[in-house]
Amino acid sequence: MHRLTFLGATGTVTGSRFLLEADEQKLLIDCGLFQGLKENRLRNWEPFPLSPSKIDRIFLTHAHIDHSGYLPRFCKDGFSGKIHCTIATHALCKIMLPDSAHLQEEDALWANKKGFSKHKPALPLYTVEDAQRALGYFDSVNYGEELFPSDNIRIKFRDAGHILGSSFVDIKLTINGEKRKIVFSGDLGKPGRPYLRDPVQVYEVDYLILESTYGDRLHGDRDPKAELARVINESVKRGGVLVIPSFAVGRTQELLFSIRELEEQEKIPTLPVYVDSPMAIDATTVFEERKGDYNIKAKVLELNGKHVLQPRLLRICKDREQSKAINRETSGAVIISASGMVTGGRILHHLEYRLPRPQDTVLFIGYQAEGTRGRIILEGKGEVKIYGQKIPVQATIESISGFSAHADYNEILAWLMGFNRPPLKTFIVHGEPDAAASLAEKIRSRFGWDVVIPHHQQGFELQ
Repeated sequence: MHRLTFLGATGTVTGSRFLLEADEQKLLIDCGLFQGLKENRLRNWEPFPLSPSKIDRIFLTHAHIDHSGYLPRFCKDGFSGKIHCTIATHALCKIMLPDSAHLQEEDALWANKKGFSKHKPALPLYTVEDAQRALGYFDSVNYGEELFPSDNIRIKFRDAGHILGSSFVDIKLTINGEKRKIVFSGDLGKPGRPYLRDPVQVYEVDYLILESTYGDRLHGDRDPKAELARVINESVKRGGVLVIPSFAVGRTQELLFSIRELEEQEKIPTLPVYVDSPMAIDATTVFEERKGDYNIKAKVLELNGKHVLQPRLLRICKDREQSKAINRETSGAVIISASGMVTGGRILHHLEYRLPRPQDTVLFIGYQAEGTRGRIILEGKGEVKIYGQKIPVQATIESISGFSAHADYNEILAWLMGFNRPPLKTFIVHGEPDAAASLAEKIRSRFGWDVVIPHHQQGFELQ
């Protein structure tokens, strides 16, 4: 039996989990946390549909928490096989999984202190100790290196251009005597990024599992770097501070690259740029250690002595006292802090302080999932709940979509044009319902492919 079952990332952009049963192997592609709406987050607490001890191996497309963040719980509940990924993904997971666990522990501690949880006591989904134990199962490889879970299954990672280390999972196996290729896109990167390579072109695929985060949207023709310059300059004129909720891995580094370029081109004044996220700080160190994964343009800059991720007045805030001291900044500064969707982390303290201030600006530069605080603020709500308190939104709210690490629907379709033949079936995942439906229809009308939008826990026999 060869079967593919969708255990996450259906009807939502989070919780990436796909089970492939083949050649008496049970392989899990991604092991992510559900985020956003409460009904999705509660799935993290539900028992996995089969015992984790029965899964033979896990293959991670990349390190983002919605793709890797369930691993500590999964290992705690019995998984003891190998977790395969690229070398950069492994390095980033060493940072992200303990950080995620720390946030879980802090949230439980805060809920118990304030008494706003119905659980007595509130418990974390997993602990830092659980995260460290899970890291012991990792086995990292280079792009293109072949792995053989069995004699009839070959798996390798190919560059997806989304964040450092991100990959397509490329699987070749034999079904009833015929060779078949299955590709899990993970998150398909936006081409033309400042320092990352473009996604690798794939040519022949029999079963494609394709993300649809931006399946109904385009990034637009506006240059995101020019838009960033506008927002920074208007923030300076307004006499306030610019706060940017940013994903610690990928987005923060791209911001640092762009701010440095704008300074050197004299399109913005030189301002203090605070990176206030321990995870973003550690991730930036990984990025600087993995320059071999940069694109040619960024490599040339580094060879010529340019530190591509360092604006002139970069301020690193590692501890809480340094973070609190940022509140003394009243104007002419940029604060980059995680998390990108305002679901937790130090950004909550900054927004609690800055949102009521009309002179300050909050800039969103990435996708905001349904049900997150970022989405609530971006939709123009007059207040948002932070730490159980309703905070008025009086700051200027800005958004730039061009910094997204996801390909938009035109870029996805352009990538699909490179296929030599139609897949037997294309599964649309990792998108909200409207985005998934829109991309599915575009693929059907443009290419005439057989496209399916699977439901949660729906399974398909592979022919």
